[in-house]
Amino acid sequence: MVNPIKESGDGLALQITKPARKAGLVQELPNGDADRSDVYVYGFDGLLVVLDESVDMGHRADIVSSAAGDTESMHSGRRATVAQGGNGHQVNLPGCKQAGFEVGDDAPAVPAPGMLVIHDGTNARIAEDLKTLRTEQTA
Repeated sequence: MVNPIKESGDGLALQITKPARKAGLVQELPNGDADRSDVYVYGFDGLLVVLDESVDMGHRADIVSSAAGDTESMHSGRRATVAQGGNGHQVNLPGCKQAGFEVGDDAPAVPAPGMLVIHDGTNARIAEDLKTLRTEQTA
């Protein structure tokens, strides 16, 4: 199921419980709590790249450069958080509106190790290419 962009106390956000677990951005602890990553969100036309702050700077640069080249755009790169949201986890999305997303827009999230690529549907191929790049970086 694809979740829509929603309003949150910090601006716009996306519910990402299952993709965040697959990407390793949320680690469930034995006591029932969760360890959530601090992340950076990079915005491009119709695309948001969410990277764990622990991703190597060189790898981060390769991903951002690739996304900028493929979309021929770049809007922002800001620190954000994965937080408790509803019955799961959400990521706050600074720069979301500049990337062309609005409240209610469906936003598929493609997970890769330490990364989510959120797209508007028109950039599904770019999202998969970035997933492949990130997977190769961690191999």
